[in-house]
Amino acid sequence: MKKTYKIDVDCANCANKMEEAAKNTAGVKNAVVNFMTLKMSVEFEEGQNVKAVMEEVRRNCKKVEDDCEVFL
Repeated sequence: MKKTYKIDVDCANCANKMEEAAKNTAGVKNAVVNFMTLKMSVEFEEGQNVKAVMEEVRRNCKKVEDDCEVFL
């Protein structure tokens, strides 16, 4: 399953940090952050609880860039 989320991030470097944090989250198969459109596309591994995984993605993104936001 693939879903797209609106994000709030200030710079392209911060967007790259968010993308890496999302990709390294358990339950995420792949993630792509587009700084220009302020969107994050997340592809989930089979059988994952999407809401729980995205809460973890949000926490992981906050660890690398505390002023970013992922709108669930």
